[in-house]
Amino acid sequence: MLSPHIPDLDLITYYSERKDSLFSRMSPWTKACLLFCIVALVTVIRDPAWLLGLYLIVLLLYLTAGLPAGKLVQWYAIPILFVVSLAGLMIWSVPGTPLFALTCCSITLVLSDNGLLLLITLVIKAIITVTYSLFFLMTTRYRHFAGLISRVFPAPIDQIFLLAYRFLFLTLAMTASLLKSVRSRGGSLARSLRVQGRLFASVSALVFIRSFERGERVDKAMSSRGFTGTYPLSGDVPLPGFPEYGLLVVSGAVVIAAVLASPYRGW
Repeated sequence: MLSPHIPDLDLITYYSERKDSLFSRMSPWTKACLLFCIVALVTVIRDPAWLLGLYLIVLLLYLTAGLPAGKLVQWYAIPILFVVSLAGLMIWSVPGTPLFALTCCSITLVLSDNGLLLLITLVIKAIITVTYSLFFLMTTRYRHFAGLISRVFPAPIDQIFLLAYRFLFLTLAMTASLLKSVRSRGGSLARSLRVQGRLFASVSALVFIRSFERGERVDKAMSSRGFTGTYPLSGDVPLPGFPEYGLLVVSGAVVIAAVLASPYRGW
């Protein structure tokens, strides 16, 4: 692992292939449609209370599936940091009741209650999407996921997507090996950012170059084994059952009601 805050793809694959639960046996089409519904709800809902309720539902699904809760808390760090870095400047310009003021170089920044509420709302939206995406990936076998991709996206976009997903494992493993080599020679992230910045720049460039070399070797290996440009899929993707169709109908009705009640309906 490069960092405990980066989702471990090997662990995600292990749970998706080995974990046996009710949600693992659910049709991938149902979980994909629910992902679309959740993204739509996150987009149109602005009330933090409703968003918090949606997050609790998604979190309950994640925990009921027997997925690691401790890892989930660690994996929240990157999406939260991403939201804070983007909304960190926006929240200072939102009108409302002032909570905190910061003056620097004759420039005064005021944080209002609405600005803080905006930040909290965006963070909840981000972790809802991340939580359900991890739930989807960790309860769907790769052959079913590949079947969804091959049926949703046209060729050759589907093949590019699947190859890029598999090659991501190689890139992360190669980066981890390089960082281990740096640490074994006395380098560290905090120290190198201050003293050995060129070393980490060299590591990044080396990963970029070796990725092309590894990609060429993978392509030659696949061609030597008879790869013709398409992934042969073993087995069909399970279709939704009758209860799952009912769940999709209810979810669709909730999305339509949320869109009609949203101020964004004028779009």
